[in-house]
Amino acid sequence: MSAKPVAVLSEISPGGCKLVEVNGTRVVLARTGERVYACADACSHRGGPLSEGKLTGARLTCPWHGWMYDVRSGQCLLPARGSAVATYPVRVEAGNIWVEVP
Repeated sequence: MSAKPVAVLSEISPGGCKLVEVNGTRVVLARTGERVYACADACSHRGGPLSEGKLTGARLTCPWHGWMYDVRSGQCLLPARGSAVATYPVRVEAGNIWVEVP
């Protein structure tokens, strides 16, 4: 498994999201301050596009039914019984965002 360059940090404003594709997998990049996190783009509830959701701090809300995820861990925060979404390692080097997806 190796990381791939997927975006440039300046393309995502703090508090913003960006949809990218890595090895055929749809991944949402979420920027909180200078940190960038990557998780699966599909909500575990009904597959809603998380990349179209609202990011508040480290919480990303699905636009379809309001399920909420912590982008740092993928854990579903609302409802508490919800399944997590996959997260992927991210690194930022010289302004480039690299993501590692199996």
